[in-house]
Amino acid sequence: MHLVQSMAYVNETPWHGLGNRLAPKQPLEVWAEQAGMDWKIEAADVRFDTEDNGTEEHGVFPDQKVLYRSDTKAPLSIVSNRYQVVQPSEILEFYRDLTEVGGYEMETAGVLKEGRKLWALARTGHTTALAGNDRVHGYLLLATACDGTLATTAQFTSVRVVCNNTLAIALGEKQGVVKVPHRSHFDPKAVKRQLGLATATWDDFIARMRALSECSVSASAAEGFLRRVLTYPGSEVSMDARVVNERAVRAAHELFAGKGRGATLSSASATAWGLVNSVTEFVDHQRQARSGDHRRDAAWFGQGAALKQRAWNEAMLLVA
Repeated sequence: MHLVQSMAYVNETPWHGLGNRLAPKQPLEVWAEQAGMDWKIEAADVRFDTEDNGTEEHGVFPDQKVLYRSDTKAPLSIVSNRYQVVQPSEILEFYRDLTEVGGYEMETAGVLKEGRKLWALARTGHTTALAGNDRVHGYLLLATACDGTLATTAQFTSVRVVCNNTLAIALGEKQGVVKVPHRSHFDPKAVKRQLGLATATWDDFIARMRALSECSVSASAAEGFLRRVLTYPGSEVSMDARVVNERAVRAAHELFAGKGRGATLSSASATAWGLVNSVTEFVDHQRQARSGDHRRDAAWFGQGAALKQRAWNEAMLLVA
């Protein structure tokens, strides 16, 4: 079962092999059409039927509304009247100045779960190479959902070229992410100000990656790292209460020990950077899921993203 209903992309074929391939530097209007994002989220009253002495009556529930697609009329969710809708067009328009004058380039955009979740991903133009020509590109991800599963989220993301691993760019307390709850109005300019779309953001991340790639890790330290990171969801009240996912630890350890893509590069072999990428490769490409789309959804927005963040945080302790 595919979560992705429609999408468009440039460069490499996406993880599920589906979608419309575009030539680079297409206008956002083309992206909207080819990514299946050329429709609106509409709202209607929540109505119900009752029967009194054989007479059918109709009522309206005043505190909630139904969201539905303007093109297919398919229902998306029921939300409160305070819910602030973010339209598919707003996701793409967020990138207009960034792509037209800021040097960004759209790479993927699309619709998940019949329209309940929307996303776009653009390459920022920032890139670096660690030892052994281990190349990492910078991206900006913007996503939203209308089913209560995700606030509108703008997130700096990195992609390691050799293995297509994704990792959120975490920058101390700022975390490289801005989340706008749906009870608030989505203001693109305010989000960009909060993100701080500046070269310093990427430079800080590069410095941290280099520190990880220069931090040697023993076999016993690697084992301890993976056992701290790879635990089952719901077992995270305290370190002592965490239940280790032994299968995940074995799989990630094999990736770290040489089976992972790029694991033998000098930047990753027996280093903290290699540990981080053993977890990201496991989460992005091997973690159990109902489908590849479910795995990618979790890797970007759910438990997989939380695991990758935990791996990054633990790795930074190794170089503190």
